[in-house]
Order: sequence, then C-alpha cells, then structure tokens
Amino acid sequence: MIDPVQTCRRRAARTAAVITALAVCGAGPALAHATEGGIVLLLPTDFYTAAGAAAVALTVVLMAVLPERAMSRIFAPLPLPLVRPPRGRAPQITSLLSALLFLALLWQGALGERDPMENPLTLGVWTAFWIMTVVVQGVVFDIWRWVNPWSGPAAALRGLGLRPVLALPARLGYAPAIATFLGFAGFLMVDPAPADPGRLAWAGGLYWAFTMLATLLFGPRWLRRGEGVTLLMRSYARMSLVARRKGGLALGLSGWRVLRARVPRGGWAVFMLMMLACGSFDGVNETFWWLGVWGINPLEFPGRSAVVAQNLVGLLAANALLIAVFAATVKTGLLLNRSTLGLGPAMRLFAPTVLPIALGYHIAHYYTAFLVEGQYLWAMIEMAFEAGHDHQGHDHHVTTGFFNTTDSMRRIWLTQASAVVLGHVIAVMLAHGVALRVFGTARRALLSQAPLALFMIGYTFFGLWLLASPRGV
Repeated sequence: MIDPVQTCRRRAARTAAVITALAVCGAGPALAHATEGGIVLLLPTDFYTAAGAAAVALTVVLMAVLPERAMSRIFAPLPLPLVRPPRGRAPQITSLLSALLFLALLWQGALGERDPMENPLTLGVWTAFWIMTVVVQGVVFDIWRWVNPWSGPAAALRGLGLRPVLALPARLGYAPAIATFLGFAGFLMVDPAPADPGRLAWAGGLYWAFTMLATLLFGPRWLRRGEGVTLLMRSYARMSLVARRKGGLALGLSGWRVLRARVPRGGWAVFMLMMLACGSFDGVNETFWWLGVWGINPLEFPGRSAVVAQNLVGLLAANALLIAVFAATVKTGLLLNRSTLGLGPAMRLFAPTVLPIALGYHIAHYYTAFLVEGQYLWAMIEMAFEAGHDHQGHDHHVTTGFFNTTDSMRRIWLTQASAVVLGHVIAVMLAHGVALRVFGTARRALLSQAPLALFMIGYTFFGLWLLASPRGV
C-alpha cells in the first residue's frame, strides 16, 4: 500500500531539487516582472482541478433551475445611504499628486539602485500598481479615478486655458486603446528585462509623456478611448463591489454593474476579450511547456532575450485565437436558439461576462509575486518613514520559505485556484443574466448559453492546469 506521507515527501524533495537547479542555472539579478523564480508544483492537483471544473458545471445547472427573477435579486445592489461619494476637485488633486509621485519614481528608476527589488520604480509599477491597484480596482472600488496620473494634470492645464486642438476621429473607435494596451502587454511579456529600473524608467517616461501629449491634443476623450491602461481600469470598475449609483454609493455582488452598465461598443468589447487573452498568455509564456514548444530546455534557459520573437508571436496569436473561439461560441449559441440577433451585437452583450475570469486570473497569476514583492515594498515604505535606518534592507527580513513546504504551497495553490474558479462561477451567472435579459425566457437563455457554458468549463480546466504547470521564466 502506498504511504501518502512518503509520497508527499518525495514530491517535495523533487520540487526542492528542481527549484535549486533553476536557481543555479538562472543565477543573477531578477529582471522579469515577477520575482518568485522557478516553481515546479508537484502537489496532487488533479482532484482540485476536477472539483473546480465541477463547481463551474454545477453553477450552470443551478442557473437552469433557478427562477427567472432570481438573477435580478442576486445581483441587486444595496444602497449605502450613510456614505456619499466625494464631490468637487478631490480626484483631480489626488491625480496631480499621483503624477508627481510617478515622475519622482521615474527619476529614481533612472538614477537609483540597479537592483529591481531595491528600486522604488520597479516595486511601484509592477507591485503597487500592476498587482495591488488593479486588484483593488476590480474587487473593491474605482480607485483609478483618484490615482490616474494624467487626468489631474490635464484638468489643471485646461483650467489655465489650454484647450484640445484636434478631434479624435470617431471612426477609430477604441483602436488606439487596443494598440497602447498591446504595447503595454508587449513590454511586460516580450521585453527581455521589464523590471530593470533603467529600461522601465525610459519606457514609463515615454508612455506617460505620449499619453499626456495625446490628452492635451485630443482632450479627455483620449483617456476614455485611446489609453489602454485607463480602458482596462474602466473595464474592471464594472466588477467592483462598491460603485456610484443614483448620486450615491451602492454595494453588490461582484459584477453587479455588468448587468446594469451600458453595452460596450464593438472595440471596447474586443478589448475586454483581449484582457483575458493577455492575462492567460502571461501565464502560458512562463511555463516549461511553452519553452518546450520552441525546443528550449527550461533547466538551461538562456534568458528572456532568447524568446522575444516567440513571445511576441504567442501574444498576438493568443488574442486572435481567443476572440475567434469566443465569437464561434456565441454564434453557435445564436444558431441553437434560432435567434435573429447578429453576431456583432451578441459579442458586445456577452464580452463583459469574461471580466470575472480575467480578474480571477490576474489575482491568481500574481499572487506568488505579491507574497514576495509585497515584502520588499513594505520594507521600502517602512524605511522611508523610519529615521536612522540605512536603505540596504538589513532591518527587514524578506522570506520565501513558504515556497519550500508542501503545506504552505498547497494553501497558496488553493488560494489561486479559488480565485480562478470563483471568477468562472461569477462569469457563468453574469452570462445567464445577460441571456435572460436578451432572450426573455429561461429555455431560450439556456439554449444560447450552452456553448458559452462549455467554453467556460473548459477554460476552468485550462486555468487550473496553468496554475499547476511548472514554470520558471
């Protein structure tokens, strides 16, 4: 009879051996956007993966038997009468402060420490912003309205009499935002060293200056339709628990605004699908499987510069593939339902329902990076407010010991898996709610949703496989 304790010990030993080999082969400064290094998860994850997919499948069944009015009650927001949203120019002031802080971080990136974990620019961009701010935006409330580093400076210049000189052509739609977001994602996933403070300072400075100039030329509309990060934040704001409603604030289940917000235009709907595609590929391109596709031994990985072209091709292909599969899924549902609704309008209706999946992947993918980089960020903040301490980190111990034990890794993986599964469950519920609103009856809604439900169940398997796959780039 197999001893499960001994099995876990052997798996943990093999995990430690592979991580050690990766550490030896990849010695040097960490220049990727995540710093947890190589991870080979040898936990028995098959059961958890099947359970997660089953939870999503059971949600589909539950939607089939719930009364039609139940969806509106589940996602009905509760008003917060004792809390009022701030009025006046407070968001413009905080935006100005955010811009000044970002410019100061750029200065530190250009002239400060070369170690990414000792330079505030790297921690500020990839940890405080890309991990923490995005999660707060999608889970809690619209924080981007307060920290957008362009809206405040642009408003201040308009107050001085500076007016837009060009009109952003309507025929462009959201194409500029798609292009700038792909540029951001390309730097994150394709650049050989996106966390190098010097490279990040140049890239961040050019992006901020370009966006500021475009905002001055085209007005605030550029931030709504031309700037990819702002459009990403506007999209995730539909997922937040707290949001403005009827002049006040309301609290509801995550995604309640998806069922109440305006249907996005075509370009914005495509952008939402790209958020999921880019987030998924951000996990794929770090796996041993992806390196194997290109014939690269992960234990002899020569560096990110060796996969620049491959990652660029993969990023573009992932976006094209996901959009095509989603369109085919929606079209199949329309055919089963014998609906006269066109594919374009249907894509616009159902694209926002993938936002919970994209947010769940974002949380899961960066959770391990946050556990490490968050410690560096906290230590840096403490040192900034403590007099008499040097800035070498001697008084602040950063640990990665939780990657070395089976129990802690199981807890980490289950947290990540929970984020993925919960995102899919909410997505299934939102898609059913949209279908009920469009097609009227539960039977027609279920017919239209059958292919999309299968897509989401399959994507759950994919996401959990991705979490359990060995990675080390």
